[in-house]
Amino acid sequence: MAMSTGSNKNKGFSDINITPFVDVVLVLLVIFMVAAPMLAQKSLEIKLPSSESSKETASNSFGVSISKTGDYLLNGKALSLEQLKTKLVDEKSKDPNLLVLIAADEDSKHKYVVEILDVLNQNNITNFAFQVEVKNK
Repeated sequence: MAMSTGSNKNKGFSDINITPFVDVVLVLLVIFMVAAPMLAQKSLEIKLPSSESSKETASNSFGVSISKTGDYLLNGKALSLEQLKTKLVDEKSKDPNLLVLIAADEDSKHKYVVEILDVLNQNNITNFAFQVEVKNK
């Protein structure tokens, strides 16, 4: 029995302490969780076309943005076309005079704008406008 006590001393050196590794991984996870939305927001910036004439919009407006890559955005949050359709139908049921503002990036494909217009037409939403930047004269 005296031999078994001597082997316990050597056993302590074979264990690896992973606590510092877990701490570092959790800190990196928090950093990436905070930084990811900021990086996504910068990549989805929309460059509006400009116009010399524009009008102020009504307060009961609903803004839809289309990025140059074809992503649909609502308040900076990317949505699928079906999710956007659901939100538009909900807003239309709350306010029948809803104005939908379409802000399409000047480099976006015409196809994405037509898809939004098709969703508006299918749901009898006829009050819409295109958002543009005012040209400096």
